[in-house]
This record gives sequence, structure tokens and C-alpha cells, in this order.
Amino acid sequence: MFTALTIAGSDSSGGAGIQADIKTMTANGVYAMSAIAALTAQNTTGVKSILESTPEFLADQLDCVFTDIFPDAVKTGMVSSIPLIEVIADKLKQYGARNIVVDPVMVATSGARLISEDAIGALKERLFPLACVLTPNVPEAEVLSGLTISGPADMERAAQAIGGRYGCAVLCKGGHQISDADDLLWRDGELRWFRGRRIDNPNTHGTGCTLSSAIAANLAKGYGLDESVERAKRYISGALGAMLDLGAGQGPMNHLYDLKSEFI
Repeated sequence: MFTALTIAGSDSSGGAGIQADIKTMTANGVYAMSAIAALTAQNTTGVKSILESTPEFLADQLDCVFTDIFPDAVKTGMVSSIPLIEVIADKLKQYGARNIVVDPVMVATSGARLISEDAIGALKERLFPLACVLTPNVPEAEVLSGLTISGPADMERAAQAIGGRYGCAVLCKGGHQISDADDLLWRDGELRWFRGRRIDNPNTHGTGCTLSSAIAANLAKGYGLDESVERAKRYISGALGAMLDLGAGQGPMNHLYDLKSEFI
């Protein structure tokens, strides 16, 4: 059995964060584990409040996972303060974690800010150098590159700037009226576009968490980065295409759309 660990925040409505990660990893055939960096009180209309784990408790969670069921891949999501980022970076280095996918979560789908300004610098300095791939969306790529992105050519410049600066692969996610469902991978000086089909579904809560977790799950199973991205995009297209409609705001996807069982 392949294993994957998500280090992120909990989403009480189940559509993003730890809950989306575990569903996604399970649906992609790996055993999912979690270390919770924060609790959030949120639903499809927005985030009401955030309660962080203490650095000591987060360290205990990571120690317990790595010393017992070593993960084949690690995904990091919402980490909102410097002490937590430092704990994560220290533990990933201590245990020699592999296949690290960093989703630099800064803004929720609803528009709520999820990270403090000073913590962005800690992400860049401590966590990004450990990643095998970063998965920023367009607003996050603008913050990380310092460039304005208004089209595909801008995405290419931003991905090159981010990858060159931090020495890791970068998957710049489309959407945000920039390149529709097309994502751009920069790796080792080369660019590759992954074309996606546009799905007319307003319920996109947790898409970033889901994509990065699906990539991590496929890396855990031994697929290369390109194929992991391709498989993750096919999976998320299916989850969106299932047209689940829950909640009063931007609802979640159906992460288990392809799960077939006598218990379902």
C-alpha cells in the first residue's frame, strides 16, 4: 500500500483542506495520513475563524507519522505562520521526506486571506527549497514572481521566474480568467502546457487542494511528475464534471465520483 501525508488546515465544511486531501488521496489509491496545522470554521460562503495548532503539537503529529508509517509523498497546504512553517521544514529535512508537493495557499476560493504577510517570506526561505513541485494559482504566482499575469505568456514568465528563484518545478495553475483550465509546468528550464477541458460548474471549492493532493498521490505510486500532473488533471475534471451542488456559496466537488463499492 502506498502512503501519502497531508500537512494543512482542516475545513469544517469538508470541501477543501485536510478533508479534501484525504478524500482525494483515498480516491487516487493511496493510504492518507494528516498533520493538522490549523482548524478553520468555514463553509461554502467563506472562512469565519482560524485556530492554529501549536508548533509543539504539529511537531508531535509529524513525529508520530514519520516514525511509524513513512509517507511515500507529502503535500503541504495552508500553513499560516512562521513557527509552523519552521516546524514543517525542520521535520521534513530531519526525516528525509520525499516527493514533497507544496501548495502555497494564500487566498481561499471565497477570497479570504489565509496566511500572514510575514509568513510568505518563511515559505520562500524554508519550505520552497524542499519541494519537488510548487502549485500556485494565478494570484499566488503573481505574489511569488512579482509579475502581473494577464495571459499565457505572462504565466510562462512567472513560472520561469519562480522556478529559477527557488530551484524546483512549478505548476502554474490556470483559471482566474487567464488560461481557462490549462496549467503550465516549468521544470529544469523547460515549459510544458497541460490542456484541460472547461467545465461549466461554479462549485469549485477546494480545487487547489484537490489537484495538489492528486499529484502527491500519483508521485507516491511511482509516477513521474508529468504523468502525475496529467492523471491529477483527469481526476479533478471528473470530480468537477460530477456536478455536485451543495451549500449556499461555491460548493465542493464530488471527490468520490469514481468510487464503486457495495457499500456505496
